[in-house]
Amino acid sequence: MNHNKYIKKALNIFIPIVLGGGILYWMYRGFDFRAMEHTLTDEMNWGWMIFSMVFGITAQLFRGLRWRQTLEPLGEHPSTMDCIHAVFISYASSLIIPRSGELARCGVLSKYDGTSFSKALGTVVTERIIDSLLILLITALVILSQIGVFSRFFDATGTNIEDTLRGFTATGYLVTALCGIITIAFMLYAIRRFAFMAKLRQKVDNVKDGIMSLKDVSNKPLFIFYTLAIWLSYFIHYWMTFLCFDFMAPLGFTAAIVSFIVGSISVIVPTPNGAGPWHFAVKTILILYGIADTDAVTFVLIVHTLQTALVPLLGAFSLICLAAKKERAKS
Repeated sequence: MNHNKYIKKALNIFIPIVLGGGILYWMYRGFDFRAMEHTLTDEMNWGWMIFSMVFGITAQLFRGLRWRQTLEPLGEHPSTMDCIHAVFISYASSLIIPRSGELARCGVLSKYDGTSFSKALGTVVTERIIDSLLILLITALVILSQIGVFSRFFDATGTNIEDTLRGFTATGYLVTALCGIITIAFMLYAIRRFAFMAKLRQKVDNVKDGIMSLKDVSNKPLFIFYTLAIWLSYFIHYWMTFLCFDFMAPLGFTAAIVSFIVGSISVIVPTPNGAGPWHFAVKTILILYGIADTDAVTFVLIVHTLQTALVPLLGAFSLICLAAKKERAKS
C-alpha cells in the first residue's frame, strides 16, 4: 500500500515535469539561445521588468489578506503575516508538486497558528470557485469584445479557413490533435478533482463550513476589493513586461488582456507554474496580433522564467521568517 502511495507521489511530480518539458522542447528545438542572450543583455529594459515584480508580490499579498478575511467567520484568527507567508510558500510548493500549494498553505497556518486544517481547506475551495467564476466572466467579455477584431483581422489579411487548413503540414495536424487530446484529458482531470472535493464536503463538516464562510464575511466590499486587486495585480505584473521589449511596443491593452486570459486558462494543465502550456498559448496569441514568431517565443521564455524565479524567492523568504518566529517563541 505504501509502495503504491510512493509511486503515485512520484508520478505526480514526474508527469507534470515531463509534460511541460516536452512542450518546451518542441517549442524551442532549434531556437537560437545566443540571440536571446543578446536580448537580455543589450535590448531588454530591466527597469520595467524589476518594477513589474512588485505587482507579482502584491497579488500574493492581497490573496493572503483575503484568505484571512474568509477564515474570521469560522472563529479562526491567524496572524496576517502568517497568512501571507503561507500563500508565498504555497506557490513555491506548487513548483515542485503542481496543485500542492492548497494543502501547503493550510498546513502552514495549522502549524504556526493552530488554525483548523479542514476549515482552512474549505476556504481555499471557496477562493478557487470565486477566482474561477471571475476568470470565466472576464473571458466571456473578452471573447465577445474581440469577435469583431478577429473578423476584421481575417478580412484585412485575406485569410481563408480552408486555405489555412490546406497549409497545415502533417506535423501541424499532429500537434493540433495532441493539444486537443491533452485538453480533454485535463478537463477530465479537473472534473475528477471537483468530484473529489464534493466527496470531501460530504465527509468533513469543517470543510463545508469553510466553503460556506463567504456568506458570513463581515466586509463583503473589502472581499470584492481584494479579489479584484489580486487579478489586477497579476495583469499589471504581466502587462508591464510589454514595456521591456521594443518589439512588443505595437501591442496595446487588447493584446495584453487577451494573451493574459488565454495564459491564465492554460495553466489548468498541471505543469510547474504552467511551464509549457503557458508558453504555447501566449506565444500563439502574440503571433495572432502580429508579433514575429522568434520574438514571441523569446518574450514568453524570458517573462515566464523571470516571473517564476520570483516564486521560490518569496517562498524562501517566508520560510526564513517563520523559522525565526519559531525560534523567538522558544526563547
